[in-house]
Amino acid sequence: MIKLKEISKIYQSGSTKIRALNNISLEIRKGEFAVVLGTSGSGKSTLLNIIGGMDTASGGEIEVDGVDISKKSETEMENYRRNMIGFVFQFYNLIPSLTVRENVDIVTSLTEDHLNVDEIIDSVGLGNRKDLFPFNLSGGELQRLSIARAVVKNPKILLCDEPTGALDTQTGIKILSLLKNTAKQNGITLIIVTHNSNIKEIGDKVILLKDGEIESIVKNTNPMDIERVKW
Repeated sequence: MIKLKEISKIYQSGSTKIRALNNISLEIRKGEFAVVLGTSGSGKSTLLNIIGGMDTASGGEIEVDGVDISKKSETEMENYRRNMIGFVFQFYNLIPSLTVRENVDIVTSLTEDHLNVDEIIDSVGLGNRKDLFPFNLSGGELQRLSIARAVVKNPKILLCDEPTGALDTQTGIKILSLLKNTAKQNGITLIIVTHNSNIKEIGDKVILLKDGEIESIVKNTNPMDIERVKW
């Protein structure tokens, strides 16, 4: 369970204060697929970074599995990021000098409870690409590799920031399907932030952000099949 209570985030530039988030309160259940929807500047990436321990809130509380992570030390937060969180970004952040397998395997040194490297690579459809380098892969394959690298850590929460933003429609649909199925198979809570309003129909819960505030939270009782999503 992820529980946010009155989370705010203020950035300061000289004498100017910019409020990125304002009194955000929400809950995301274990194993749930949540879509955070908003335009550029709505605060959705800031929210994702705070949940993932990449940024700190200016106020409020955030509980993960009953533990208030806003009170943790930097060392404790490092362990939280290593053991609890997997990240998938729009731009892949891969190591170009390493092969597909090496890019995934290098992450296993961060946690003792990691999954089998070859099984994860096979599960994302790159079993026959293990010895290739990132420059040999298509955009869809690069994102599959990013997903494998995030999932091999065996995280409890998978955070995805515009994971289909650089992909064409058909490849994007395949990546969304892979994310959803991989999370479900491994019991992972999946959170995707996006500006693409069409994606909202596939999540269990849709959180709409506007100007740093929650405009609505809607629960989808009957999520749309991913294959029906249109850009």
